[in-house]
Amino acid sequence: MTIRVLIADDQKLIRQSFGIVLNAQPDIEVVAEAVNGEDAIRRIEETSPDVVLMDIRMPVLDGLEATRRITESTPDVKIIMLTTFDVDEYVYEALRAGANGFLLKDSSAHQLAEAVRTVATGGALLDPNVTKRLIEEFSKMGGPRSPRRKRLADLTERETEVLCLIAQGLSNSELAAHLVIAEQTVKTHVSRILVKLGLRDRTQAVVFAYETGLVVAGS
Repeated sequence: MTIRVLIADDQKLIRQSFGIVLNAQPDIEVVAEAVNGEDAIRRIEETSPDVVLMDIRMPVLDGLEATRRITESTPDVKIIMLTTFDVDEYVYEALRAGANGFLLKDSSAHQLAEAVRTVATGGALLDPNVTKRLIEEFSKMGGPRSPRRKRLADLTERETEVLCLIAQGLSNSELAAHLVIAEQTVKTHVSRILVKLGLRDRTQAVVFAYETGLVVAGS
């Protein structure tokens, strides 16, 4: 199945370069481009992409607010936020808004294509540099601040363990090896965790784990 992609960035050169890279992939097609958040929302309605590459800073409507609106109106669309090496203060807020992950704009062609494939199949995407910054943000919070913490009681002991490992960045295969269980069993645990906690994907599971204090930054 071909993964349909929309690129939203106010820089034409970025849109063109990403488009060339992605259209060269046999399983990815860039179906539209957008120059700002409003344009992205409109183009999503017209083209129904699977994945959106969304720049954070754009005129008219920025990527953060566009992400909020898109996840509310079309929750099936996966969103990858594009950022520079100097990750800004929007990281945490964008993930809470529903972004499926972050990608640095200077990522390689291979990283870009794999990022699209990862989120298209329901995976989380957090660049190591972004993850470090995100954890630092949680450290400043000084403890759990989420009223959703009581939802943790709905998880089994094994599901709680899996959630902790997800928050540490382990993939399904790594989880399976660590827990000495089948990868399909891991997928079942992950699916149940997302349903019980009312989360969209693994990225939001990571945010939930830190936000509720289940996992503590630096632990």
